[in-house]
Amino acid sequence: MRFTTMISPSAYPAIISLLALASTAAAASDAETTSTTTACTASSTSGAFFDLRADVAIKPKPDGGRPSHSRGAPLTDYKARGWDYGSNFTLNICNAVVEPIEDVKGIEESKWQNISAYYVSEGEYYSLGFQSGGLVTRGKELVLQYTGGSPCGKKRSKSRSLSERSAVHSGANYKDYENEDENEEEPPSSKPDGEDDGDKGKDDDAEEDDVLRKSTTIFFGCDRDALGGTAQVSFIAADPEECNYVFKVKSPHACAGAEPHKPGSVGPGSVFAIILFVALLVYLLGGVFYNRTVGNARGWRQLPNYSMWASLWSYICDMFVIATSSCARLFPSRRGYHYISGSPHGRGGRNSRDDENRLIDQYDEEWED
Repeated sequence: MRFTTMISPSAYPAIISLLALASTAAAASDAETTSTTTACTASSTSGAFFDLRADVAIKPKPDGGRPSHSRGAPLTDYKARGWDYGSNFTLNICNAVVEPIEDVKGIEESKWQNISAYYVSEGEYYSLGFQSGGLVTRGKELVLQYTGGSPCGKKRSKSRSLSERSAVHSGANYKDYENEDENEEEPPSSKPDGEDDGDKGKDDDAEEDDVLRKSTTIFFGCDRDALGGTAQVSFIAADPEECNYVFKVKSPHACAGAEPHKPGSVGPGSVFAIILFVALLVYLLGGVFYNRTVGNARGWRQLPNYSMWASLWSYICDMFVIATSSCARLFPSRRGYHYISGSPHGRGGRNSRDDENRLIDQYDEEWED
């Protein structure tokens, strides 16, 4: 016995909508990608993309030639005039300076090669921070910062923790004033000498961490008319304690552009293809489901709009036959009927007709005789 499941036609729009939502959710999950941050590049919330890698100065070859991967990048550091500051500045963008430096004040020798900005005063080198490729956008400004330079200003004030402050106050509440003289004598330390030396080393490290150090803040501006397409660096100001230095860089590469396609990410074309595929899949499955259950169609007639697609296919086949037939006429053909010699329409047809006429006239004369 055969049973056929019948569903109300009003329910099919809801079923098709559910299929579309499920397919769209699958497409959205496929479109999700993990974005990776490239050094010296930044993307704003509005979709603008900035790439300053072309402004990074690189070291030339030992013979002074340009490296193959330079792509027009500068081979020397950027110079900025200090004006009333009294010293000129040397810096690089997103990388350490190209020129070797030495005897940097307050910086270990192993870290000299990582300095990205510095100045010279009275024969001494002062670092303005280590290299960093963390380019960020803050509103309409494109900012790059270097930190960890030479010591500057005063030491940071040490703030005691809440537990230490509460311990001091609680001790003040229960202080024994009668035995004040006895309490003035500090008990001898019970720690071994080795532990005291370790605590002293920790104190020295803490003091070193509390020292303020010079830093650099660079603001980038778009300048499409820059001379030679190279960046121009200007010194803006320094704070009163000479701990932070502000520079302005104008470069054509600081202009907003479109972010290039990343390998493994989904581009606009892929998104459009996914949407089109989902729409076709919903159309096909929904139409087959409806025609099979409601229209009781079988075979190819289960396809949605079968009559239209069948007529379209016939039209395409007819146009193909017409096109091939028209093209075949342009080529010489060796097949078919040919006029034989002596035929009225073949070669020598005129002479054959004359011969026939003379033969007929001859027969007429004979009959008359």
